[in-house]
Amino acid sequence: DRTMPLSRHTGQIPESTWTLGFREMTEPWKGAVGCLGVAVFFAMTIGIISWQAVEQPPEEWVLRGRAAGMLWERGRGALLLRALPAGRPVLAIAVGSVPAAEPPPPRDRCWHDGGQFCYSWEEDAELRLSLEPPAAPGTECYGVRWTPLRPDVTLKDCFSMANVSWYGGPSIRAQRWPLNSAESPAQPLVSGDLSANPAGFGPILERYFLGSTGVTVTVAPDVSLLLSLESHRQFCLETPAGRAEPLHYHPDSHTSEYPARSPKHLMQDFPPCRSPIWRYHGPEGSAAKIKRGLRSLVRRLKRHRLQEGVVALGERGTAVLAAADLVPSERRKRQAPALVEPLELSITLSPYAGVTSSLFLRSLRGGEAAGYWLSRQPRPGASSIPLLTTWKGQLCARLNVTSEAALGWYLARARRLRQALGATYVAFEGVEGNSFLEQDVPAPAKLAGDGYTEVLAAALATLGNNTIISAGSRSSHLPLFVQMSPLRSDWSHAGLKGLIPSVLHYSLLGYNFLIPDAVGGSVAGATQGDPELFVRWLQIVTFLPVMAFGTPPWLCCDAWVLNLTRQCIQRHRDFVVPLLLKYSEEWQSLGFPIFRPAWWLSPTDPVAFTIEDEFLIGDEVLVAPITEKGQTWRDIYLPGEGHLWLDTNSARVFDGGTTLRNYSASLAEVPVFVKTS
Repeated sequence: DRTMPLSRHTGQIPESTWTLGFREMTEPWKGAVGCLGVAVFFAMTIGIISWQAVEQPPEEWVLRGRAAGMLWERGRGALLLRALPAGRPVLAIAVGSVPAAEPPPPRDRCWHDGGQFCYSWEEDAELRLSLEPPAAPGTECYGVRWTPLRPDVTLKDCFSMANVSWYGGPSIRAQRWPLNSAESPAQPLVSGDLSANPAGFGPILERYFLGSTGVTVTVAPDVSLLLSLESHRQFCLETPAGRAEPLHYHPDSHTSEYPARSPKHLMQDFPPCRSPIWRYHGPEGSAAKIKRGLRSLVRRLKRHRLQEGVVALGERGTAVLAAADLVPSERRKRQAPALVEPLELSITLSPYAGVTSSLFLRSLRGGEAAGYWLSRQPRPGASSIPLLTTWKGQLCARLNVTSEAALGWYLARARRLRQALGATYVAFEGVEGNSFLEQDVPAPAKLAGDGYTEVLAAALATLGNNTIISAGSRSSHLPLFVQMSPLRSDWSHAGLKGLIPSVLHYSLLGYNFLIPDAVGGSVAGATQGDPELFVRWLQIVTFLPVMAFGTPPWLCCDAWVLNLTRQCIQRHRDFVVPLLLKYSEEWQSLGFPIFRPAWWLSPTDPVAFTIEDEFLIGDEVLVAPITEKGQTWRDIYLPGEGHLWLDTNSARVFDGGTTLRNYSASLAEVPVFVKTS
């Protein structure tokens, strides 16, 4: 055993805030100790050692608020957040930054403040816990800040998944709800392209984690961070090795019986979109071939009585048409007629330019070329050279979003293209990722972490609410559609089973106006072209903001599926869109997600915390589709004890807070319930 240096103060520690394992000596007693001399001092030292080793309690309060408090658990070197007055634990943080055998002694370095606890492991790190102003009514917010004292110290805090279901954070390839069953090695908490890096994090990412015990963890945006997910054990936040950077986050305790909910967002406008979206996969060799292919697709849609919605042209097809049709804007008095009338056209752009493309070469001759593309920081007197990266297999430069001139040039080009091609919608791919991090090059402060995604999304929002982006980070308040990641054409969590968890994940983080992947999936899988998979997928997207198709139903399936597709499109227009409009207003005013998990209405029922194959639209419609191949029945959990649910297929009424066992759902049916009370 070894003694800890004790920092004595003459003032009294406030008992209302601090509960310690000892009491401050009174001034007369301190004077008496001074008179007893050296022998008594050594006796006291031995007593302190014995007390620390034997008599100290296994848990000790270090910071206590009104509704909750932080304790240090000596046995495992962990911080516990407990609700008051019952002491129910809501969060356990295993501290990996300091020696677990060296718990904080019963003293701190900032007790006089009353709302802070500070402690220093003299050779490793400093810890500061603080009570912060609440982020929302009914919450109590704590600040946890670790500061390394040596360059080689790696700060790491792990959040237990024992008896806590966690939601939020990053999107992943095989999305789970909750995150407890996900597995990921430690990697930068930065959005990425799952098609290029399936083991990485996906395009929707927020530094916000929500626990079923009514606690949230929010990480400061300026913190360089790695995240690891250890299935059913814990998730960990840590700083990069050798960087000597602080670790700073905020656990918030929700003081009511309800779990903490999504952060409040202020949406500017409901972005309209004519559903469905029909993705063009025809010939792209020349502008003439693309135009013929588009006209052929429109004729077939008309023939099958599907002549509504949007035809989406990919990035390559857009580039071919742009090279052939783009003319100076001053020669066009009005927008050109759409190539796909009576449908609308969506074109696709990205912030990348191939180094051999005419676009890139023209920009180099534009006078301000150096500022148009992301570049390494040059040495004094040296010229700026674009930071090269890859995009869809090509060596490319990437738009410099920190340059007003570059952004203005890029947005003006997008507007000209939209006008020249008669497009209603513009989709932007490649918004995600950190090019500097990929190349292990220091990034400008504005582009650290997901700064690129945030800045570019804000700029693209100025194009209007007919804009679609491929990624979001701190961008959910913008009136933009978000294209969900591609899914495999199979029944796995990387395919159909991952669709509902992804919807719940996007919506919880505020990205309610999502465009799901095409019906049946767009990444080749084991069951590509399976009519049953197509139907079950179709039944889910009917209840989402936009229905998207890659393979038209007449190519994959028989006439029955084609007719079902027409019925689903009509149900989406007549039943779902009014619900979306209604609950988008609630989202704007209260911050509640439009698509909600079962626990939203049953916040104290542990059964509801792990349900990932049902979802609510607002508080009044429950959708419980089939996601298992070959099944025509399933168990359905009806949330909300005390409420009644009406089955829209059979008109039967059931009690909330119950589970319907082996409930029938033939291939032609999707169980949908409406709350009647």
